[in-house]
Amino acid sequence: MDYNSETRRLFVGLDNGTISEFLLSDDFNRMQTRRDYLAHQNRVTGIFFTLLSEWVLSVGRDKYFQWHCSETGRRLGGYQSSSWCTCLQYDGESKHAFVGDYSGSISVLKVEDNNCTLITSLKGHSGSIRSLAWDVEKRLLFSASFDQSIIVWDIGGQQGTAYELQGHTEKVQALAYSSQSHQLLSGGADNRIVVWNMHIKRNE
Repeated sequence: MDYNSETRRLFVGLDNGTISEFLLSDDFNRMQTRRDYLAHQNRVTGIFFTLLSEWVLSVGRDKYFQWHCSETGRRLGGYQSSSWCTCLQYDGESKHAFVGDYSGSISVLKVEDNNCTLITSLKGHSGSIRSLAWDVEKRLLFSASFDQSIIVWDIGGQQGTAYELQGHTEKVQALAYSSQSHQLLSGGADNRIVVWNMHIKRNE
């Protein structure tokens, strides 16, 4: 799911590949269906709505990254990965999408109105990518994997630097990042929730 608080619009990805858009009431007690996007041929695994461009970006188990216009519902473009797409993050300012996949790679895509270009592939995990988080201010990408590690990619530095965070003993399944406190939260199959203070300077 993805929720936009400014417009109270909720986007829900379904197992059949459809994305349903709802409008929530002021008191959050009701929601009204606005539109269905026939985005994928298989389970939707990631959604990101950007109000800046009025795009609904998504990935699915059909190996596709797609984006649609949220004003018309029209498909604008797509990109086919070599493996199941598992998660998605997006930087609205630079229009770069980060797509994690089942093979353990992260595709960095430059998204235009009707096409996208593969900039590079980030490879450092030995297991499936399960979650991505994005630090807009420092331009850091965090990736969580079934290989029990989290990798911090310095996208803004443009020097290809990265380092690992080791705090889980089982698969890392979820990430959340707070830009206000600069804290990264991770959850794994080891029943742990780890809080990382990203104010601390770390070496590769």
